[in-house]
Amino acid sequence: MPFQKVFKNSAYFSRFQTKYKRRRSGKTDYYARKRLITQAKNKYNAPKYRLVVRFTNRDIIMQIVTSEITGDKVFASAYSHELRAYGIEHGLTNWAAAYCTGLLIARRVLKKLGLDQTFTGVEEADGEYTLTEAAEEDGEERRPFKAHLDVGLARTSTGARVFGAMKGASDGGILIPHSENRFPGFDMESKELDAETLKKYIMGGHVAEYMETLADDDEERYRSQFQKYIDDDVEADGLEDLYTEAHAAIRENPFKKVESDAPKKSKDEWKAESKKYRHQKLTKAERDQRVQDKMAEILKSA
Repeated sequence: MPFQKVFKNSAYFSRFQTKYKRRRSGKTDYYARKRLITQAKNKYNAPKYRLVVRFTNRDIIMQIVTSEITGDKVFASAYSHELRAYGIEHGLTNWAAAYCTGLLIARRVLKKLGLDQTFTGVEEADGEYTLTEAAEEDGEERRPFKAHLDVGLARTSTGARVFGAMKGASDGGILIPHSENRFPGFDMESKELDAETLKKYIMGGHVAEYMETLADDDEERYRSQFQKYIDDDVEADGLEDLYTEAHAAIRENPFKKVESDAPKKSKDEWKAESKKYRHQKLTKAERDQRVQDKMAEILKSA
């Protein structure tokens, strides 16, 4: 019998390296993460902050995160469902809401650090490309709070909502290194940004245009898509004022809480709620009895 070489012997398996769990499940791009969290050695263990932006079907999650050996630490967070406290009830995942959520987290971080008066950012959104610069405080130069954008696995196509969140945080007074070539309104040929187009997205103008188009062309579809807007008497003409007022309210108090009419549950009530969906494990005797019952039922039917 001819000799057959065994390839997958113990030496083969000892050289095989299992990938990280979040890489195997496709949740983390470690190539990008390594570059986002690696800090220069001459920074003497100073934290390197990331602006983490994630979108779900109904919410926008934004966090300022720093990485340590023990794990990631969240310094501050903001969610688009919190915009209800500032008068924005609908469209909580659109471009304008992403901008508002970015503005909210920026003002929260600066307020927390006592820098909200030093770095005011862009007080009236104009769609112009700006980066937060160093400011004078008590005769000394004060550098702005710096964070790098972390988009996760989202596609960074031109006009993506993730850049709306970044623009809001940048206008809020945080330094986020970026260029203007992924904002809506950027012309690839002339290499220039149309500030009016970007401002339209910030103020929900694209939503207002769509509302007007549907109202004129397809009344039934307009009612099905914007029924909640109609119920609350929110019209296309009033969207810009709505977002302008929300921006001002966020700057005035970035820690405002959403008021709810629902009664608050106690600790015991929440515990009972969680136990409601928890299945009790069967003992060995109960499992054996279950098997015997099934066998008896099969024999009976036969």
